[in-house]
Amino acid sequence: MKRVLVSCIALFALVHCRCSLGEIQVGAAVVDVTPEKLPVLVNGGMLSRSVDTVKTRLNARAIVVDDGDERLAIVVVDSCMMPRPLLDQAKELTSKQSRISPQRILISATHAHSAPSTLACLGTEADPNYVPFLRIKLAQAILEAERNLEPARVGWAVRNAADYTALRRWIRRPDRLADDPFGNPTVRANMHAGRAWDDVTGESGPEDPDLTMISFQAIDGRPIAVLANFSMHYFGDQSLSADYFGLFSEGLKQRITAGRPASKKPFVGIMSHGCSGDIYRVDYKQPTAKSPTIEAYTDGLLDIAMSGLSSVTYRGDVDIAMSEARMTLKYRVPDKQRVEWAQRIVDAMGDRAPKDQVEVYAREQLILHERQATEIVVQALRIGDIGIATTPNETYALTGLKLKNQSPLAQTMVIELANGGDGYIPPPEQHFLGGYNTWAARSAGLEVQAEPKIAEAALAQLEIVANKPRRNFQQGQGNVSAKLAEAKPIAWWRLDEMSGPRAVDSSSNDADGFYEPGVVFFLEGPRSDAIVPTGQVNRAAHFAGGRLESRLPSVSDSYSLSLWIWNGMPLNAREISGWITSRGNNHGLGRSSEHIGIGGTTHPGRIVWQLQSSGNEPMMVAGTTQLARWSWHHLVVVREPKSIRIYLDGNSRPEIQASVDSKWANARYEQFYFGGRCDNQSNWEGRLDEIAVFDRALSPHEAAALYPH
Repeated sequence: MKRVLVSCIALFALVHCRCSLGEIQVGAAVVDVTPEKLPVLVNGGMLSRSVDTVKTRLNARAIVVDDGDERLAIVVVDSCMMPRPLLDQAKELTSKQSRISPQRILISATHAHSAPSTLACLGTEADPNYVPFLRIKLAQAILEAERNLEPARVGWAVRNAADYTALRRWIRRPDRLADDPFGNPTVRANMHAGRAWDDVTGESGPEDPDLTMISFQAIDGRPIAVLANFSMHYFGDQSLSADYFGLFSEGLKQRITAGRPASKKPFVGIMSHGCSGDIYRVDYKQPTAKSPTIEAYTDGLLDIAMSGLSSVTYRGDVDIAMSEARMTLKYRVPDKQRVEWAQRIVDAMGDRAPKDQVEVYAREQLILHERQATEIVVQALRIGDIGIATTPNETYALTGLKLKNQSPLAQTMVIELANGGDGYIPPPEQHFLGGYNTWAARSAGLEVQAEPKIAEAALAQLEIVANKPRRNFQQGQGNVSAKLAEAKPIAWWRLDEMSGPRAVDSSSNDADGFYEPGVVFFLEGPRSDAIVPTGQVNRAAHFAGGRLESRLPSVSDSYSLSLWIWNGMPLNAREISGWITSRGNNHGLGRSSEHIGIGGTTHPGRIVWQLQSSGNEPMMVAGTTQLARWSWHHLVVVREPKSIRIYLDGNSRPEIQASVDSKWANARYEQFYFGGRCDNQSNWEGRLDEIAVFDRALSPHEAAALYPH
C-alpha cells in the first residue's frame, strides 16, 4: 500500500502569500569525510573489497539557503550510496542543533565507486566504523554552512556536454541473448553490450547531455557556491577517491577563485549526480575513440561549466520552498522455487562472504524475501524560479528527462541517490528486456512500477513547491511536419512518447495506437529542423521485438504510409533483417496481407514488399538501393488496388513500383502493425519515427513534400 506523507510546513507554503520578496541568505561549507581508520570497505563492486590508501580526500559539501521564512540545506557527499536510515539520523541530529527541520534537508551521494561503504549491497557490507563517523560529519557540514549565511543572489546556467556522456545499456540481438545469474536466457539488454556491434541493435534509451548549474554569489559579487549536476555514472579511479565529482568540485573552486582576494568564507564547488543509471563515459558508437584520463575528462567539463557561468544573471529577491513525500514500495520478491534454490546455495556458503555472482544473487533473494518492502523519500525544492527534484535511486536518463520536460519550473535539476540508496529503477518497459539493472537484489529490487510511481511523486512535489501544474510535453513541428499535418493523415504517430503503452495520434482523429512489450522510448530520431523546430531534439521509438498496433477500419484498398526507419540488425543475421510494417490479421499471414521490410541475407539492405496469396508463393518485390545499418531513411508507400509504389528519401522515382494482379485484391484488413509483421516473424529491430497513414493515394509531388530537401 502506498503511503505518502507531506509535511505541514510544505502545505503551509502552498497557501502562504508573502507580501514582498526579501533578500535570500546563502552559506556554504566543506567538511572532510575521509575515514580516519583504514582499511575500509569500499562499495560499488559485485564482491567485497577493502582499501587502505587514499588518492584524493573525500568531502561533504553543503549549501544552506534562507529567505526569512524558510531555511533548507543541500548536501552532496563523496559516497557511492547511503541508506535512508543513516540520512534520517543525520537530519535529526542536524535539526537539534540548527533552525533546519529534517524535511528541509536534502543529502545525496555522488556515486563514486571508490568511497567507503555505508550501505550493504550485493557482496559488500557497510563498514561498521565509517557509518557513525559519517553521520556526525554530515551534520557538521550543514551546521558550518548555516554559520556562513550571508545576503546573496542566485542564478542558473545550462550547457550541452554531450561529448562527456553516453548510453552504456544496449539492446542485444534476439538471437544472442545472455543468461541471468539464475541460469535463464533473459538478457535482451545489458550494460556495455555495445562493445561488440555484431551482438547489438542499438542503445536502449536516450542520453541527457545537459550540464546544469545553480550559482550563488554574495551581494558584492563574491562567489559563494556552485551546485552542478550532470548525467554520467562515474569515471572510475584508484584507492579511496572522490572520482571526477571531487576533481570537478576542486577544479571549479580553483578556476572561480583564481585572482580573487582571500575570503574568510569558503567558495564551495559541488558536482551532484544526475540521472545516470544507464549512462557511462564511453560512447560505443565510436569504438576507435581514445579514452581520456580522468583529469582530461574533468578539465573538459570544467571548460563547459565556466562558459555557462559566464552568462549567469543573478537575482536576490527570491523565495524558497521545499516539499517531501515518503512512500512504501514493494520489493520484487522471489517465488518459492527461487527461495529454495537460494537457500541451498547460502547454506553451503556458511558464514563466508559470497565469492561469485551466483552466490551474491542467491543471498540477495533471501534478503528481499525477508524484507518484502521498504520506505523511500522523494523531495522537491524551489529557489526562486529554479527547481530541484530528487530520487533515492540509480535512475535512468529517461526518467530525468521526464521530470525536466514536465516540471512546472522550466529550470529544473534532477539529483539522484538523494535521501537513500534504493537501487536501480528501470522504466517498466526496460524490465521486459532484462539485464543487470533489472536483476532482483537490493541494488535493483523495487517493484516493476517503481519508476513511474517515483517520477509521479517527484512531479507532484514540484507542483507543490511551484504552486502551479506541470507542463505538458509536446514535440514541435518543423516545416515538413507542418506539411504532413496539412495533408490530413487519418493517423499520425510522432513516436515521441516517454512511456507506453499508448502511441498518441497527432492527427486529431483519435486513432491512438498501442505499443506491445519490447519497445523503448524517447531515443533520438532523424535530425532535421524540418521535422522539429531548431533547438529541439526529435524523438523516436526503438523496437526490440514488440510492435505498434492500430485498428483503422476506414482505410480502403487505396492508401498511403509515410514513415522514417532506422535498421539496427546486421544484414547477415537472418533472411529478412526486419519487417517494418504489416497489414493483416494478428498471428498469421492471411490472403492479401501486405508486408514491408528490409532484406537480410536475401536482398541485403534493400526494401522489400510482400503480398500473401493462399496456397501460392507470396509476391515479393525488392528495391535496388542498399540501406546502411544505423542510418535514417524516409519511406512513402502508395498503395492502389492494382499497384504499389514505394518512394525512398524524397526521390521522385519510386524505389519499388509494381503492378498487382486483381485476383490478389486487397482484403481491406483493419489491423496495421508497425515494427513487425502480423505473424511476429523477424520483427523490426531498430527505430521508427513519424508514422502517418492516409486514406488515399498520395501523388508523387505530395510524397516528395514529406521529405526535407
